[in-house]
Amino acid sequence: MDLPHVAARVANPGNPRRVATVRFLVDSGAIYSVVPGTLLRRLGIRSHSTRTFTLADRTEIGRRMGDALFFIDGERAASPVIFGQAGDRTRLGTVSLESLGFMLDPIRRRLTPLPMVLG
Repeated sequence: MDLPHVAARVANPGNPRRVATVRFLVDSGAIYSVVPGTLLRRLGIRSHSTRTFTLADRTEIGRRMGDALFFIDGERAASPVIFGQAGDRTRLGTVSLESLGFMLDPIRRRLTPLPMVLG
């Protein structure tokens, strides 16, 4: 089965004109999005913390975290982002997806509008 991919723009929240287009694997099992750290630094995005993540084989790794703007299909939202390292796959996680108002349709393998419920 092909995994869904999407092109999104990633920008510096302090200067949204510093932007790059990134091809993401849409990963509804990932909480945070992963973008190559070299690209984030080139956009002027700085890390603010380090978090520990557990891989499928239970190995723990540390990765730097920051904040970025994401743009998909005319929608814009800020989201935490992991500074990916060599060997890390670029991923669009659920926090970014939901912030943008999308969810993954697992049957059709595409993004669909997220029902927005208030209250």
